[in-house]
Amino acid sequence: MTVSLKFDFGIGAMPDAPYIQVLPDTAYSEALGYGFENNERVYSRDRGEADRLHGAFCIPLEAVFAVDLPNGCYTVTATIGDAIAPTSTMLKYGVGRVVLHKAVTSAGQYAIHSFTVKVTDGKLRLSFSGAAPRINALQINEAKQATTIFLAGDSTVTDQDTFPYAGWGQMLPLYFKTDVAVDNHAKSGRSSKSFIDEGRLAAILEQIKPNDYLWIQFGHNDQKPDTERATEPFGSYKEMLSIYVKEARAREARPVLITPMHRRKFDGQGRIIDTHGDYLLGMMQLAAELDVPLIDLAAKSKALYEQLGDEPSKALFMWAYPGEFIHFPEGAQDDTHFQELGAIQIAGLVAEGVKELGLSPLSLYLKGL
Repeated sequence: MTVSLKFDFGIGAMPDAPYIQVLPDTAYSEALGYGFENNERVYSRDRGEADRLHGAFCIPLEAVFAVDLPNGCYTVTATIGDAIAPTSTMLKYGVGRVVLHKAVTSAGQYAIHSFTVKVTDGKLRLSFSGAAPRINALQINEAKQATTIFLAGDSTVTDQDTFPYAGWGQMLPLYFKTDVAVDNHAKSGRSSKSFIDEGRLAAILEQIKPNDYLWIQFGHNDQKPDTERATEPFGSYKEMLSIYVKEARAREARPVLITPMHRRKFDGQGRIIDTHGDYLLGMMQLAAELDVPLIDLAAKSKALYEQLGDEPSKALFMWAYPGEFIHFPEGAQDDTHFQELGAIQIAGLVAEGVKELGLSPLSLYLKGL
């Protein structure tokens, strides 16, 4: 049976079937199977419009709406707007994966946003925030035809759970329309070798299906001296990467190699100093030898950092003053990991690479590039 759910948010008259009314005090429970997990700051208005889907809405301030769903891919369509006030909404799912970033409407305007997600733990969690957030309606439809991008990588890719830290894999959904879902398996501290040794590639291979994608970015931790992670750029590094490629192809999935982005390290002339060395060349060699599409994120990030310059480029990275962010009371000076702004821009460079390579069908589903 195909899953299809429709939710109508806000006070006022009961909506017509098959819509399910969600009130500010509709709290999630296992028995109900949907609702707000934290509704202390959820409010509602009914503007009395003829179309209830426009007139009634909830105002979810830092709130999470959860829905129990069987594991799989789903297309979510959100209606957002207000008859008399401008709105600004940020929407994330899972562990901080951004699908709407400061999506705005003017008074009397209504926007419909659709995106595809992958549910892996039996529950879809949608996190709302923003200066003036709204949710009027949600439709959730099973998307069995969706293409999934599986991400294998390290901390620069992973779903970071401490704001404002962010990996570019968290921001990748921003750049795709419906029918493309992102399943981020990247994990902090992993190398091409340790990711395999810990069974993380095996977990991807159990799920991946023909015409899905496996994107592979390693290099930062392959340079580390410990035996659990260390690889040689023209030896074991290439050997490990070839396992990802061959195992994906054995399942009729499509591998893509992505060179690791540069760290923020400038020389006296305002140029980026390469800290990856032969690992970049090793990946490029393997891509040519195995005829694998390659996105040169190292080159793209170098151009971005140098365009911004030494000091301005700090805004991309986890640089913070003491007291600026609650989770980093002493501040931070990190030239490897990103804040949300930086992760969004790096994800944009990756999406740009998809367009340049003409990866099908992914390039057909890119937003505005």
